[in-house]
Amino acid sequence: MIPPLYRHAFLIADIQCILIYKQNYTTIKGVFFMLKNLFKKGDSNTEIYAPANGKIVPLEEVPDPVFSQKMMGDGIAIQPSDGNIYAPIDAEVVQLPDSKHAIGLRTKDGIEILIHIGLETVSLEGKGFTVHVAAGDKVTKGQLLMECDLEYIRSNASSDVTPIVITNGQETGKTFTMTDVTEANYEETVIITASDK
Repeated sequence: MIPPLYRHAFLIADIQCILIYKQNYTTIKGVFFMLKNLFKKGDSNTEIYAPANGKIVPLEEVPDPVFSQKMMGDGIAIQPSDGNIYAPIDAEVVQLPDSKHAIGLRTKDGIEILIHIGLETVSLEGKGFTVHVAAGDKVTKGQLLMECDLEYIRSNASSDVTPIVITNGQETGKTFTMTDVTEANYEETVIITASDK
């Protein structure tokens, strides 16, 4: 049995420990936020470049309601002038179906981009597509991802128009702005800019 005098001493010591802990926690928390703000960069934009050369088409004008009604997400489209598809940004290949008609990328800040080559091209079962990457590959902006036989696609699918869609836009906490330029060059043209809200 602890004498009453000692019990009071232990109680005071406990209170002092709690206060010291709370004070230190508050101080540590304050320092953490101070350092976070000190090293925080200004609002950064993520620029997504054209994955192909050609004419830029608003997504609303793509002749497929899945894209024009933005069922898969917001984005833009390109009517390609040649058959090369390039990485529009540094990213990881996260999706590459056996039909090779589309490629999914994820950027380091979590933006998921779908490049869908042509419309109704899944029915081509991979014909007309030569892929140079695999799921899990890390790719850099401007890297050749795929070569497409545009003549074959135009003859055997409904269109060669290529939508570029942000499939997880609402989950990223970012605002996406589409370009208003009309011609795309894979090395130079930023087609989508993502900025912090």
